[in-house]
Amino acid sequence: MTAKSAAPTALESLIATLTPEPLEDNLFRGPRSSEGWQRVYGGLVLGQSLASAALTVDPSRPIHSLHGYFLLAGDPEREIIYDVERIRDGGSFTTRRVRAVQHGRAIFSMSASFHKAEDGYDHQSAMPDVPPPDKLPSAQELMRGVLGNLPENMRKYWNREHPIDVRIVDASRYASRKPQTPAQSIWLRANGELPDSPHLHQAILAYASDFTLLDTALIAHGKVLFDSDIQLASLDHAMWFHRPFRADDWLLYVQDSPSASGARGYCRGSIFDRQGHLVASTVQEGLMRPRETAFQIK
Repeated sequence: MTAKSAAPTALESLIATLTPEPLEDNLFRGPRSSEGWQRVYGGLVLGQSLASAALTVDPSRPIHSLHGYFLLAGDPEREIIYDVERIRDGGSFTTRRVRAVQHGRAIFSMSASFHKAEDGYDHQSAMPDVPPPDKLPSAQELMRGVLGNLPENMRKYWNREHPIDVRIVDASRYASRKPQTPAQSIWLRANGELPDSPHLHQAILAYASDFTLLDTALIAHGKVLFDSDIQLASLDHAMWFHRPFRADDWLLYVQDSPSASGARGYCRGSIFDRQGHLVASTVQEGLMRPRETAFQIK
């Protein structure tokens, strides 16, 4: 009688999900996720698109920018097919275009550029002075404390194991629903050790970068991501990767929302490592539509 194998951790499941299966030259299949959303989480499509494009690029060339558009809601019950177009392989830069397909229709498109390492000028913005992650409670601890008055679907979501460990710098927006300045900072890292693959670390950061970015715009209106009277959807997402980093070490994600108008919210983010290096930047516009019901966690 053989011993029963242990179930994979949330991070192990995420790594498997971010490992597309080659089907044919430039054609890949992204595994389904068991996250429980009623539609595919945008960060998953971002991460799988990046991982698929990276499989067609020399490993010595990390991605330096991506620009994606979410076209249709993804079906969580179906795998996603990624069609990678090799636009250019130059002396310094490699360009790819990715088309994510379900049910015969494109649900996401992305352009990505990879760049070989080079020396050059160097400057950056300073990292804000915030409490370190080890001085902050986990999201689960917050749910059991001051955040107990939040929607049931939000508590249900945070009370299960997650592949990304999150520490919220200022949780006051959850304790009170009063409108506040639309800005927030969180510490995040993979919930376990990752292999030494720069492309994997970049894919995991792309995956994590989508979760709280559009939520930042809701702070100005006293709302949270899981409220049932708002319809939220990512419309586009751009990232720039400035410096090497590890996604299994703490990263500070500083986010703000300069504008919301016409049922769209505009948000941006800066991501720093613990040493204060600016490692990545993000920009996103998303649908912010008041409604009676919105997507829920199953």
